Amino acid sequence: MTIEFETPKPVVQMQTVLQTVAENMMRPASREFDENEHSIPWNYIEFMHTAMKSMGGGNGLTPREDKPKEGAEKRPPIGYQLLAAQIEMLAWGDVGFYLITPGGGLGGAAVQAAGTPEQRAKFLARFAEEKPTYAAMCMTEAGAGSDTSAIRTKAVLDESTKEWIINGEKIFVTGGDKSFNAYEQLGKGFIVVWASIDPTAGRAGMRAFVVESGTPGVKVTKLEHKMGIRASDTAAISLVDARVPFDHILGSPTVEKTTTGFKGAMATFDATRPLVAASGIGVARAALEFLKEKLAENGVQIRYGLPRNKLTSVERDVIDMEIMVRSAWLMVLKAVWMADNKKPNALESSMSKVRAGDVTTKVTQKAVEILGPLGYSREFLLEKWFRDAKITDIYEGTGQINRLVVARQILGYSGSELR
Repeated sequence: MTIEFETPKPVVQMQTVLQTVAENMMRPASREFDENEHSIPWNYIEFMHTAMKSMGGGNGLTPREDKPKEGAEKRPPIGYQLLAAQIEMLAWGDVGFYLITPGGGLGGAAVQAAGTPEQRAKFLARFAEEKPTYAAMCMTEAGAGSDTSAIRTKAVLDESTKEWIINGEKIFVTGGDKSFNAYEQLGKGFIVVWASIDPTAGRAGMRAFVVESGTPGVKVTKLEHKMGIRASDTAAISLVDARVPFDHILGSPTVEKTTTGFKGAMATFDATRPLVAASGIGVARAALEFLKEKLAENGVQIRYGLPRNKLTSVERDVIDMEIMVRSAWLMVLKAVWMADNKKPNALESSMSKVRAGDVTTKVTQKAVEILGPLGYSREFLLEKWFRDAKITDIYEGTGQINRLVVARQILGYSGSELR
């Protein structure tokens, strides 16, 4: 199989519709939502839910199954490619706003990666229902950030009731508040909590649990106030003797001499890191397009095709920025193509995330520098995009951790051999 660089027709159609949504629904409200953190009106959430359902794209970070109409010619799978293009365009509109779009999010992606076929059917089906629904993944702890094997949250089986009892503290949960706190307007959301069922087993004891919204003993204890992506909620969640049904453990409930549970966590990231990279590229593209627009208004045109020594410094900077954005997008396309075709993509996934994290930060920073006071002014959204950009290099595995993953994949070292 080969990668096709011509954009599939369904992707083009979806991008056209989403650009209208981004320009007319998201951009005009960006400043208000940034200044009034965690306070997006319900009608915006409802509108985004309706828009996503009508396009049949994906749910958060979880692609819908691509089912061609009966009798139609079978086409190559494009679920993750469609989702990457969708996310890039929504992030171009407003990345914080995109992150509160109803859908599976990282929680749904965890179910997709670590759940059984029956669990995927049970939990992911709710995102196709009428009411907007959220899911989030609870991985990070105060003492377990990039080193996920250091997780201390525990799950113990109560043999008398066949329920799991979970105790622990999770932090920096993207969308945690909307996923767990049941609102009257929302469908039944859930969080996916990573915990150990046998701390002595190390990574072999790691498992993921679906915890339904409103579960007694689970509480959102804090909402973070952030530099960027302020429209979205980032929560701390406490679990005290939280009881979860036996079949809500994703995958096998037994501890074996394998790292299957840990690999389930990593498989989640292999699927979602290119999508997070796509969101960063959307922010970078927004900044680059704004920069070119303002330069053109001031009579500065980019003269493509000339030798570099005949270009101005600004022209060279802009061309270099365009190269960075396009190369990062090509890395995303390769990673999502591999995901669509069920090819192992740990290397390509982390490479795309590293590249996008660098590019998004550098492009937005350079755009602010070139425009000077205009770039720094709150009159325009460029300074906001600069603040939004940095998270691309932090969440879903920091740039440093993803560089380690890339190095291990290329050199053939294990995690213990190269740290």
